[in-house]
Order: sequence, then C-alpha cells, then structure tokens
Amino acid sequence: MCRDYLRPALLIFASITIGVVGWSGHVLLLPVALVFPVLWSIARARSVAALVSAGYFLAASRGLPQGVAAFYSSDIWPGLLLWLCASLSFVAVHTVLWTQNSGVRPVRYLLAAIFMAIPPFGITGWAHPVTAAGVLFPGWGWWGLSLITAGLSGLVTRMWPAVAITFAGLWLWSAASWTDPKLPEGWRGVDLQLGASLGRDAGLHRQRDLIATVRKATSDGAGFVVLPETALGFWTPTVARLWTSASGDTDATVVAGATVLDATGYDNVLVAIDRNGGSILYRERMPVPGSMWQPWRSWFGENGGARADFFANPVVSIGAGRAAPLICYEQLIVWPVLQSMLHDPDFIIAVGNGWWTDGTSIVPIQRAVTTAWAKLFAKSLVTAFNT
Repeated sequence: MCRDYLRPALLIFASITIGVVGWSGHVLLLPVALVFPVLWSIARARSVAALVSAGYFLAASRGLPQGVAAFYSSDIWPGLLLWLCASLSFVAVHTVLWTQNSGVRPVRYLLAAIFMAIPPFGITGWAHPVTAAGVLFPGWGWWGLSLITAGLSGLVTRMWPAVAITFAGLWLWSAASWTDPKLPEGWRGVDLQLGASLGRDAGLHRQRDLIATVRKATSDGAGFVVLPETALGFWTPTVARLWTSASGDTDATVVAGATVLDATGYDNVLVAIDRNGGSILYRERMPVPGSMWQPWRSWFGENGGARADFFANPVVSIGAGRAAPLICYEQLIVWPVLQSMLHDPDFIIAVGNGWWTDGTSIVPIQRAVTTAWAKLFAKSLVTAFNT
C-alpha cells in the first residue's frame, strides 16, 4: 500500500523541484524543465499526470501570488486565486492528452506542447520546456526549435534515457562556451529602480529626470536609448511636445513605454521619439490576462482594460533595422516571439515594469527567457526593466 502512494508522491515532488530550479531566473538552468515530459510520461494514472502537471506549473509560476498582492495592495488570496486559475489550462491540456499507450504518447505530448504554445491555451502558456532550445542549440534558429521539439517527443518514449543523455551533453557543451547576446550597435537599454511610481508619477519633474537619464546614455555615444514599459505614463500631446523639444539638440532616438488611453480602454505601447516628433512604434499583442486584458467587459457592454492586438505588428522598423518588441508578459509565453522570428528581425527589444515582482523570480525569468530566444535565433538583444 505504501508503494502505491510513494511513486506518485516522488513524481509530484520531482515536478515541483524542476519547476523551482528550471524557472529560477538563471538562463543556463532552463534545460532542467526538460525533465517534466519524462515525469508526465511515467505517471501510471491520469490523476497522477494531472498532479505532476500542476506541481510543475505552480512551482514555475510561484511568484504570481506575491506579485498580484503587491500590485493590488491586497492580501494574498486574490493572487492565489489567479495563480490557480492560470494553471487550469496547462493542467487540463496535459491531463486530457495523457495516455498509457506508449505508441501514441509522443504524438499526444507533441499536441500538448503545441496547444500550450499558441492561443487560446498559449495565452497562459508559461514555463514551456521548449524555451530551453536557446541553451541547447544557440544559433540554430528554426532547426534548433525543430530538434528540441523532436527531443521533447523522444523524452516521453522508452528511449528517454538516450535522449536525456544527448540533451545533457549539449547542455554541458553550451554552458562551457556560453556568452550572452550582444547589444545592437548604437543601442542602450536603461534599467530603472523607481518602483511603483514609474508611469504613475506624471509630473514634469519626473519627465525631466527621465530626459536627463536619456541624455546621460546618449553622451556615451548611443544613438538609440530604450526606457522600460510605461516609463512615460500616458502618451499625450503635451508629453510628446516635451520630449520632442528635449530631443532637439541630439540625433538620438528614444524608445519608451507609454499608455494610450481612449474612451473604450487603453493600449500598452512603445513610442519612438526624436527631434522630428514622436509616434507609436508598437502596440502590445498580449497584455497580462486578468489584470490588464479583460475581454469579458465587452460581454456586459462595459469599457476598460487593455486591448490585445494579438498577431499585429510582430516586427517594427526603426533606424536602419527591424526589431521584434516584447513587452513584459509577452516574454513569458511562446507565440509572440516565434511570430516575430518568422519575419526575421535584426534584434529583440524587451521591456518591462516589474516593480510589483519584488522578492520574486519573475523579472529574472523574463530576462532569462528573452536571452534564450535571442541566443536560439542569433539575434542581438536590448532590455530595459524597472524594479
């Protein structure tokens, strides 16, 4: 009787462990997540597969309850509820597609991986093991993505030890020669530590401080300076004139996060500003579900919430190059970056405003994930985060 419970307990404990370690925010630990398909496949019952899936996902996204509590200045319960709700799609997909039939198991797991990479399930497709491709196959691009996808299918077969040994060898080789992605030439990303005030303090003093920060970056020779998500607050004609005027004596271009508000809701955007004026460069494709993107409002005839542009503007042209922008939540899921890579951009711009994640691993995970994708596709990377 004890053995009947010991094996499932060990599998669940192992899934929690790999969720914590693999998604700790260290890019070279991302391949630890590849153990999850093995644990899922050796579960002997659908209920155990469900618990293994839940343990992995909840451990990987463990920073959410604390972050939500900080964001809304509330107790932990709303965060716990959102945490559990977010896990439902991952657990449901992996539970429904689990099978004891070893012959069809690889196809079933491949379907689960695809479902969690694209909408609608991919909207909460965090902690996807395929992200480890950037560590195992740096520079291989779509070939690397294909190989790790095939490897994921192999990890749920009886040949999983051979596949795991191969992945382990690639992992050690990559770790021994690892280098971080380079900055695009002439670009600078500015990290800020302004906490919750960034984007909420709309005063002239704050704008002047940010302008001074940009001037300092351009004094080092940068032609393009990136500020974090929502750095400018609301994008209004007054803010546009202020920043355009401040850019009058420089050739630099500022790329900064801002919010565009209208009667029906708002857009989370990146704007580009130079001496000739400012314009919206990019509209976020996938805002944070629940806290920002609230599609159910329209069902009741209500307005408000952030708009999701989904598959719009995967790449943008700026200067002499083409960039793949990723704002905050888009860095945690798979499909936005893959959609952008289909258009072969020259580099990636990743911004975030993670003040509410203090004490969690969320921002380090965002950095690790964007680094992995940049390495996989051999793209330069510029980042700017506020904490």
